[in-house]
Amino acid sequence: MVAVKIPDEQCFVLYNADWDTYATFSDRLGNCGVRCNYDGVNLELMKVSPEHEQARNLLASLLSLLTQGMNIDIEDAGSMICRRQDLGQGFEPDVCYWIAHKAQVSGRKKIDLTRDPPPDLMLEIEISRSHLNRMAIAARLGILEMWCWDGETLRFMLLRPNGKYSKTQRSRALPFLTVSELQPFLHPDVTQSKMTWMQKVMEWMGQKKVRGGRRSTT
Repeated sequence: MVAVKIPDEQCFVLYNADWDTYATFSDRLGNCGVRCNYDGVNLELMKVSPEHEQARNLLASLLSLLTQGMNIDIEDAGSMICRRQDLGQGFEPDVCYWIAHKAQVSGRKKIDLTRDPPPDLMLEIEISRSHLNRMAIAARLGILEMWCWDGETLRFMLLRPNGKYSKTQRSRALPFLTVSELQPFLHPDVTQSKMTWMQKVMEWMGQKKVRGGRRSTT
């Protein structure tokens, strides 16, 4: 096993790492601000940047406001470690949620993805560059939808029957939402307060409810 430091990145990759090595790092570093990703062969240890965390907080706050505004109950698992030894895959999302399958995991102190459903939605911030194919890992774990944001462009990605993700305009987990509707809220006016931003989001949601926006189109 060889450790390689990636220049100018807060990231290490351990090549040819076995599952026990990954599990040990994942368990011990889970609360230290270091993300552990494992593709079955290589183990990545990443410390995300403050810019990354700011972007994550903004997108997560937007999602929270949207679901509250539409009275949708969700299970927020934060950056819960998602891993399956039988598949040899594991990673830590920026944020993950159960929505359609919330009732199946609500109140659980420990999630076992060999038995419990995987999260319905994950947020992936693409500012701190990963050196593993995190989307391929998520696909193998059965994550049906990912929202990917690089600080400029938001993408909704749906897992298809061929085991790969493709872009879509409309969310599957929250079918009343489209990418084009959410994009403006991810570029708030720097002169406005967070409270003003929240009020604008809630006003938009109120207008959408009046128009019957919660109904998805086919």
